[in-house]
Amino acid sequence: MVLQSDIPARLDRLPWSRWHWRIVLALGVAWVLDGLEVTIVGSIGSVLERSDTLGLSASDIGWAGSLYVGGAVLGALVFGRMADRLGRKRLFMLTLAVYMGATVATAFSTGFTSFAIFRFLTGVGIGGEYAAINSAIDELIPARVRGRVSLAINGSFWIGAALGALLSLALLDERVLGPQLGWRAGFLLGGVLAVAILLVRRHVPESPRWLIAHGRADEAERIVAQIEHEARAEHGVPLDEAQGHVRFTRRHAPTLSEVSHVLLRRYRARSAVVLALMISQAFFYNAIFFTYALVLTRFHGVDDAEVGLYIVPFAVGNVLGPLLLGPLFDRVGRRVMIAATYGLSGVALALTGWGFVAGVLNATTQTLAWSAVFFLASAAASSAYLTVSEVFPLEMRALAISIFYAVGTGIGGFAAPALFGALIETGDRSNVFIGYAIGAVLVVVAAAIAWRWAVNAERKPLEHVAPPLGSS
Repeated sequence: MVLQSDIPARLDRLPWSRWHWRIVLALGVAWVLDGLEVTIVGSIGSVLERSDTLGLSASDIGWAGSLYVGGAVLGALVFGRMADRLGRKRLFMLTLAVYMGATVATAFSTGFTSFAIFRFLTGVGIGGEYAAINSAIDELIPARVRGRVSLAINGSFWIGAALGALLSLALLDERVLGPQLGWRAGFLLGGVLAVAILLVRRHVPESPRWLIAHGRADEAERIVAQIEHEARAEHGVPLDEAQGHVRFTRRHAPTLSEVSHVLLRRYRARSAVVLALMISQAFFYNAIFFTYALVLTRFHGVDDAEVGLYIVPFAVGNVLGPLLLGPLFDRVGRRVMIAATYGLSGVALALTGWGFVAGVLNATTQTLAWSAVFFLASAAASSAYLTVSEVFPLEMRALAISIFYAVGTGIGGFAAPALFGALIETGDRSNVFIGYAIGAVLVVVAAAIAWRWAVNAERKPLEHVAPPLGSS
């Protein structure tokens, strides 16, 4: 069955409205949850080493971080495939439910084994969120602002990070709950937040683009007509005429052989760019952030209960990067901005690592230096998710996101926390610097690859960047 539709053009020409804000809130909060999870563990890492809590070692905490990432890899692969087959909405409801159950269970951990298992399952839910959410957001947001919106949403990870840091400060305070109960309450509050998000997400529609590709044109038409009605009512003026149609041929979901052909042959250069971006940003981030508390407490003498104070300015820098630099990805262009943010963040990390080894940084200046580094690195990492979600065809978009997230995070993210945990346990700053140097080199190499092969997808409809497999 062949369908010709102007729905993609109608979605792209929509003025920004309250409906778009609702989508950003309901779906973008996935990154807030991830930031909350990672930061709570980062903030309470040293607390979990105490004999009156779980009695973990630095290596245990590093391995728990790696298992969380490993779960995210598995979740992305499983749920990403399902999101292309069954729809975006079904999956972003299911993955949030998985996350909610696992993070509540984490609060009842009794030792390393149960803590690690529940962290792994929490990662499964979060990994599935990435595939379903990134594909849905790009398919619903107008092309002219897709870059800045995607970067801002991905950067909202750090809103969750700041929230997790502040929660840890309050909950670990002896006047509130103290270390023994405070860390458990932090995970329980993550579950409470997930319940609220589930209620909001019920009102988010299925992606009209996905519906068209699966022959459900009438349903897609009803959804888009309702969005247009809301936009006209809000702005009080007629909408611009939509320009252009896309032809879809309803087909079965692409086989793994077809997916391999697209990734390894048709879009070989795009795959190389995305892989480099994903691996380097995953190592860069996870290497530092999963062991953030350990560096502050062991090398700078920060008290366990005060670690959250140092995470807040770090998180602020990470939020501001995508917000302030995001518009440039739509104006200046993807290729230039991706290469610039990756390259400059690598140089900045190398300089910060040198200051750490030389002993010229204290806890405050170390935090400020990291905040500056990740002002750039946060925009860079967010652009990796933007890139993978817009340069591959509709029918395999969620699967492509999951594959590159899984491979990149599996290589860069799984190894980094465990490696840094071991390096920190040596107590030697020069050993820790080795990890920083590896991260810096990886992102600089990724910058060079992006400069050469990245796609200039700014302000272009998704169907022009990568025609659907079922188009004709």
